[in-house]
Amino acid sequence: MEIYNFPFRAMGSPCEFQIYTSDKDTAELACKKAHAEVTRLEKKYSRYRTDSVTSTINKSSGNLTGIKVDSETALLLDYAQAVYKQSEGLFDITSGVLRRAWNFKSNQLPSQSQIDKTLELVGWQYVEWQRPHIVLKKKGMEIDFGGYVKEYAVDAAANTLRSYGINAGLVDLGGDLKILGPHPNNKPWQIGIRHPRDPGNPIATTTLGQGAIASSGDYERFMTVDGKRYAHIINPKTGWPIEGFCSVSVIASECLIAGSCSTVAMLKGEQEGKSWLDSLKLPYISVTKDMHVEGTTNLN
Repeated sequence: MEIYNFPFRAMGSPCEFQIYTSDKDTAELACKKAHAEVTRLEKKYSRYRTDSVTSTINKSSGNLTGIKVDSETALLLDYAQAVYKQSEGLFDITSGVLRRAWNFKSNQLPSQSQIDKTLELVGWQYVEWQRPHIVLKKKGMEIDFGGYVKEYAVDAAANTLRSYGINAGLVDLGGDLKILGPHPNNKPWQIGIRHPRDPGNPIATTTLGQGAIASSGDYERFMTVDGKRYAHIINPKTGWPIEGFCSVSVIASECLIAGSCSTVAMLKGEQEGKSWLDSLKLPYISVTKDMHVEGTTNLN
């Protein structure tokens, strides 16, 4: 059995499939189909495309009749609603509008009045969701699937590869991973945990033979003002960026679960975030502001 690598770019990130197979033609076909699935989801849910489901829903804001969505979108909305409740309102897919107040390229803080004005459009409680109809009650509201559709795509790509009989390998979309199975010699995969301040070098490594791992951190988009770092992960209740962890990586059966839980842990902060993950019995690796690494899984 040989390893087959399929690198590509999607969702603004470098991506790769690494799979073991004895049939190169099958590997190529499987990877092309999995890549097509990732591309389909990117187009379907991109807020940058006027023809996407996301844009169609957002254009309906303020229209109290709402619109009807397809079954896949309904599944994602059900999930968003469930995590919103479980996180006590911290995971909120209406909070993307806060980018109107926060421009991380400007190196300037918004005024509190700007934040307060934008917060008026934030809140899942202003969404009426009854399958298959969704209503955004306030004109100017938006939803954004961007906070979790990449992880959903990881799982979808893995399922596509498995449908072609691929049972050893991994899916990597911008550092969010799903393991299809261990190496043929049954050795697990070595997974590097990104250093929040030195992206070229891992701050730690762990091993996975199955399941998924996803990370959330303060390093994707940020600005530094008067010596203080402001990251793109914004608390939907206060309108201000999170403080606490530099990053959290969560291991779960599905990448969708791992990704949303890592984001919620970041939003909850160090102590509450750890307690919350412990209550869910999800293994995690956290990095604090002083670059201290802690984990409830095997670390190297």
